[in-house]
Amino acid sequence: MNALLKLSGLIDALTERVGKSLIWLVLIMTIISAGNAIMRYTIHYSSNAFLEIQWYLFSAIFLLGAGYTLKKNEHVRIDLAAGKFSKRGQTWIDIFGIIFFLMPMAIAIMYLSWPVFMLAIETNEQSNNAGGLTVWPARLMVPVGFFLLVLQGISELIKRVGFLKGLCPDPTEKPKGPTAEEELALAIKAQKGEL
Repeated sequence: MNALLKLSGLIDALTERVGKSLIWLVLIMTIISAGNAIMRYTIHYSSNAFLEIQWYLFSAIFLLGAGYTLKKNEHVRIDLAAGKFSKRGQTWIDIFGIIFFLMPMAIAIMYLSWPVFMLAIETNEQSNNAGGLTVWPARLMVPVGFFLLVLQGISELIKRVGFLKGLCPDPTEKPKGPTAEEELALAIKAQKGEL
């Protein structure tokens, strides 16, 4: 089990690195969007490529960030039934959900999206819009994103089994202290001299 927990730690590190990198895509997407708007209204120039690159980046953020969201235990879930169980019971529900719902769905999407990506490369699929971009990078985001989700699903499964065996802390436990949003709000207040 220790080797599996070590593997889980490596997967978590990869997921964390991908998630932190995606933050920069948000900034890049915002700059492109603002630049596109400024050019459109000042020099009356616009390009479909600018719009499409924003869509590609948006897709990358959400598809590649799915594993990061799972690691942070931030996926939307309905805890009507699970909230009535003990931590061990909730962990068993998570294990069941990972094995019978998350993994089959993610593997199926990964498997079914790969041929679509390959066809886009083989045919050099282009956007239907004038001045649009090559499509395969956007098509690649689907299998890669779901591969990362499968990896993180494996890590979450390992951590939950480790928790049941008493080998690691509860993986669903939120860290103590302020969230990133709360830290930002405190920093803004401190900068304004409100603290």
